[in-house]
Amino acid sequence: MVGRELVVEADRPETSETKSGRSVAISERELTRTAEIGIIEDVMSAVKLLPGVGYTGMFGAMPSIRGGDPGDLTAVFDGFYLERPYHWVGSISIFDPKMVSSARLSHGVFSSRYGHTISGLLEITSKSPSPTETELEMAIGSSAASLNLSYPLNGKGGILFMGKVTYWDTLVWTMQGLSKVIENERLDMINAISTAPYIRSAAIAAHYRFTPDLEWRLNSFFGSDGVGARFHNEYDNEDTWGNMDIQADYHNYQGFLVSGITASPNPLTALKVTGGVGFNRTITDDMINNNITARYNNDFLDSIKDNPFLYGLATKSPTYTAPDLDVLLALKHTIFNAQARVDIDRDLGKGFIAAFGVQELYSLWSQKQHIDLFLEIPVHALSLEYIAGLPPEFAFLSLLPHMDNLRVLLPRDHRSEAFNQGFTTSGYGLLEYISPNQRFGTELGLRVDHLYFLGKSFSAQTLPALNPRLNLDFNIMKNKGVLDSLDFTIGTGLFSSINPLVSFIEGDAWIGNYDLKFNRSWTSIAGIKVDLAQSFSFNIEGYYKYVFDRAYITADIASSNAIVPTFHFDGIGNVWGFDLQLQKLESRYWDGWISYTFTWAKYYDPSGGGEGLNMGNNTDSEGGLWYYPSFHRFHNSNIVLNFKPLRWFNIAARFGFASGQPRNKVGSIYSYPVVAIDKDGEPVVIQKYRRDSWYDEDERASWSFPLDVKFSFFLFDRKGRVGTEIYLAAENLMSLVYKPAGNVRFNDYTGKEDTAGSGNFDFPIPMVSFGFKWKY
Repeated sequence: MVGRELVVEADRPETSETKSGRSVAISERELTRTAEIGIIEDVMSAVKLLPGVGYTGMFGAMPSIRGGDPGDLTAVFDGFYLERPYHWVGSISIFDPKMVSSARLSHGVFSSRYGHTISGLLEITSKSPSPTETELEMAIGSSAASLNLSYPLNGKGGILFMGKVTYWDTLVWTMQGLSKVIENERLDMINAISTAPYIRSAAIAAHYRFTPDLEWRLNSFFGSDGVGARFHNEYDNEDTWGNMDIQADYHNYQGFLVSGITASPNPLTALKVTGGVGFNRTITDDMINNNITARYNNDFLDSIKDNPFLYGLATKSPTYTAPDLDVLLALKHTIFNAQARVDIDRDLGKGFIAAFGVQELYSLWSQKQHIDLFLEIPVHALSLEYIAGLPPEFAFLSLLPHMDNLRVLLPRDHRSEAFNQGFTTSGYGLLEYISPNQRFGTELGLRVDHLYFLGKSFSAQTLPALNPRLNLDFNIMKNKGVLDSLDFTIGTGLFSSINPLVSFIEGDAWIGNYDLKFNRSWTSIAGIKVDLAQSFSFNIEGYYKYVFDRAYITADIASSNAIVPTFHFDGIGNVWGFDLQLQKLESRYWDGWISYTFTWAKYYDPSGGGEGLNMGNNTDSEGGLWYYPSFHRFHNSNIVLNFKPLRWFNIAARFGFASGQPRNKVGSIYSYPVVAIDKDGEPVVIQKYRRDSWYDEDERASWSFPLDVKFSFFLFDRKGRVGTEIYLAAENLMSLVYKPAGNVRFNDYTGKEDTAGSGNFDFPIPMVSFGFKWKY
């Protein structure tokens, strides 16, 4: 064509679809069927259905990826790393399907271009506005409303405005009514909500192509969410009377602004420059007030007869009044980060591509925390030196004979004010090769990460983390009968990430210059991918992951009046498993996939266990013991089906099963003595109830069986410019016939078990939603 220019566009390397051994992708069309469902539309609803992802329930957007800690999942939005991209403390993500064109979960040995994770990388690609047409999309549902407006710019770009609000008041009122006719302890908690959960968010996306070789883009987001609760409970029976009041308020604000350019200085070079800033601010105020008066029973009095001091206190009166057990938790946590990165790809010819880049990530963590509460400390754990430092009214503790179950109620006032900064510098280089017949491909890369940490009164840094990665891809067979392609992939590599716990470091925390470490993992994987005729695809991958230098915190609660945390960077873990997926790609009448994941994961905290708190291990296992982490599940499976019997009618269904997470084994309920100081400064013995719990690797919660269904009706105008969808959806349908069992709760002061429910945290009722969507 004389005088005309032909432009052929293609995705930049490493931004295409699913790759065996590296990642699995979800297209925009798949997102509309798996993420746009239910009372909250969330991209994570679709991600949680992928192989290698652990089940988290309806309200859980932080899954375990192939046995990794949920906090190890890192999200990237158009190349910008996001810290805590969640609403409602991780219940759902900020990624509305209407602002996303595709999502890709990388949980294998992915490219050296990305880092800051040791388990999973979620790459979100934003939706681009149309450069030629004005588009308007509105959605009104039972719990949320959204509006999208896209406007073209001279045929070379466009700008997209997006907004979303939720209104859960009617949903809360409905559930409060159900709680009066359905006896369920967890459902009854809905009556405590004073401020209905809310989300308010807005986003802008813009892009403009100045020339065929130069494009600019911009994305911005701002969102807020929160919830409030007020709870009042009266104790009024023959043995116990009093009241308990709980007040809780949570508010969260976050946002980011990202901009960048993509250019081709010459036909063999691709240049991408990205920069941006983001913030997150969380404010929490919680208060608990407990006033209890109770009657001693004879069994309790018999159990303390051999202790003259306790027995003398208990026989002064047939009843006791516990001191006002007020608990206060106030937290203000602010995160600010700024990032810049440059990526260059160079076509070397003959199938070789070289790429390298540098990245700088600045993080600021500011935290003010006040915790005022009472803790029960075993008396035998208190040293005589510590007792001597207590107020005079506690002097009797040194005279008490040894008694295993005897505890003392001591106040703990923990105040912290941390102001920390992190400078993470990263660089990478890699070489890709694809043979002319595409029978063989490889990628060899090296990524280097370094963190310089600056606190209020100290500084520390990590040793550079060297992360080499290698992938080998083999095409075994192609176009043989019903077999379109048979591919085999192997890969191995090292990964590093900053543990979120380091943001809580206050003072120097006894951390030396090179004591600070990245979380590290070494991952190896092998996979087979088979593409069949009739648009079927089968993929199976097996992997082994060794976790080391993992951070965790232990806290001393028995040696002083403060809670003293200690940071450790010596945690290790072994993880192995396999997952598979059989997928029917897009077709006229039906599509979907079936996936299954098996995961074996055990962790070890050399300094964990013992008396105190351990923020790296959520079980009661002692130090020196390998344990299944609290988020672990052996089995996860999902069936996702989309039926399209008519052009104007679709049925989307999701069914799955997941084995239970670890839980502590528990013994029988028994009474035990707790000594405290009453409002007059005199010692009092309190009769309380407890049951021992201990780690048992064979103890598991019940299986979960989620089932969701969505019916969609479509209307189209003759010109095809206007589309309308009316839908009805139901989530958690299996709750009608299946009630997972948990450890039955009991009252600490009466010892009576709660008959209304158990300690299981799956949602107890189905969630029905309906809505209307209109697009022009």
